[in-house]
Amino acid sequence: MTYCIGVKLDAGMVFLSDSRTNAGLDRINTFRKMMIYERPADRFMALLTAGNLSVSQSVREILQVEAIDNGDEPPVTIWNATSMYDAARVLGSAVRRVHLQDGPSLAAAGVDFNATMIFGGQIKGEAMRLFLIYSAGNFIEATRETCFFQAGESKYGKPILDRMLTPGTTLAEAAKCTLVSMDSTMKSNLSVGLPLDLLVYEHNQFESPKAICIDDKNPYFLSIRATWGQRLKQAFESIDDPQWNGGSAEHPLCTPSVRYEPLRKITHRSEKIV
Repeated sequence: MTYCIGVKLDAGMVFLSDSRTNAGLDRINTFRKMMIYERPADRFMALLTAGNLSVSQSVREILQVEAIDNGDEPPVTIWNATSMYDAARVLGSAVRRVHLQDGPSLAAAGVDFNATMIFGGQIKGEAMRLFLIYSAGNFIEATRETCFFQAGESKYGKPILDRMLTPGTTLAEAAKCTLVSMDSTMKSNLSVGLPLDLLVYEHNQFESPKAICIDDKNPYFLSIRATWGQRLKQAFESIDDPQWNGGSAEHPLCTPSVRYEPLRKITHRSEKIV
């Protein structure tokens, strides 16, 4: 399994992925899940993949040459698409092509055709856009209300993203937030692991020097891992313990309620217990 995050902000975009792929407790492999497609001054796109590794690798390979019909015009590829929406359509077509080729044989072997992808970037002449592509090749787009997408083992790292990310979040804060989210996921799920690929893209730049592979010796990530755990413990310990008898507690646990009462089954001594 894996964990990927894509974030679209007013200031730019942040992408983060792990690289762990496991086929059992005694077989853990490393495969990087991020691919960058870049033509300086014209377009910048990033693809994160989760799910069946063979499907993801086939899609990435086909995407280099995949094209969709454009009527009397030249076929649309990711390199000549005039919008990120059209580029996402090309990616969806590549997913369906792999399903057509490999889907029947995978089904015959009892293996699900499983792939989820985060695809985002910017093409000159339009704003940045971010998409979540499903196994059927269809997709949805990020909005100001939902400015990030996750793929893979998403549940452990979602709370911090929900609490902290808004379109106005700075790129530095968003990068920090995604790394905390990844660390939380790694803490709770062994199928997600180092090294990580982190990419930060600034709006209207069409290239990015801020791409790095983070391993187990990276000082900033080690600092996040130590500091986040310590601060979480301090925050937890700063919250009052529950006060059952109310009394003079500032935030009493037990308060009168006419709507909700505990559900009880009381067995009297005279009843025969079966």
